[in-house]
Amino acid sequence: MLQTASYTDIGGRPGNEDSVRQAVRGGNACCVVVADGLGGHGGGALASAAAADVVCGGWDGGADPEGLKELIQRAHRAVRAIQTPACAMKSTVAALEIAGSRAAWAHVGDSRLYHFRDGRLEFQTRDHSASQIAVFMGEITVDEIRFHEDRSRVLRALGQADDPLTVEAARRELPPGRHAFLLCSDGFWEYVLEPEMAADLAQAADPLDWLTRMRARLSARVPADNDNNTAAAVWVDVE
Repeated sequence: MLQTASYTDIGGRPGNEDSVRQAVRGGNACCVVVADGLGGHGGGALASAAAADVVCGGWDGGADPEGLKELIQRAHRAVRAIQTPACAMKSTVAALEIAGSRAAWAHVGDSRLYHFRDGRLEFQTRDHSASQIAVFMGEITVDEIRFHEDRSRVLRALGQADDPLTVEAARRELPPGRHAFLLCSDGFWEYVLEPEMAADLAQAADPLDWLTRMRARLSARVPADNDNNTAAAVWVDVE
């Protein structure tokens, strides 16, 4: 059994440069994408929409990390194709494919994917950012990434000069149990801590309820000019 939910919110900014897309097939397969545009003046919105549309629109119904990496390469080229001399827009991306008890995911930048099994956090992606490098070097802790002075310095994004783009991807056979996936932009995970994600998951009736509980935490904490925030939740029950 598979359930999904998603939202995107403009926050306190003049425009929303985040995008979210989801496609479901046959009740046991889905593709979900969250992208966060960079570039301003509307360029970020164009970049994230192009990225999400290409990845979700090109999904073939399977869960294959190599195929997902290729879709992200296509999205990378699509973003580069719409860049202009005045706006070299870029986008992060986090993408998930589910097909039965198989999962594949990939990401570029600092949009994240979390995987919970039976309520416990099993995995989370590592940001492609300057602050994540600081963690690897032992200069700060993982928790100190939030609001670190270099946190906004994304080191890898769709639309950058590198071609092909380096995409991080993985796959997993899902063992029996309830698997909950959360994909989100940095405007979301900055304000919702991982233990809180797990606590709200334990109380939630469905993916939408889970997102609603976490959004309540975010809304109570953000400043008036907070960033766009976007998240998608996928629950998969494997027998």
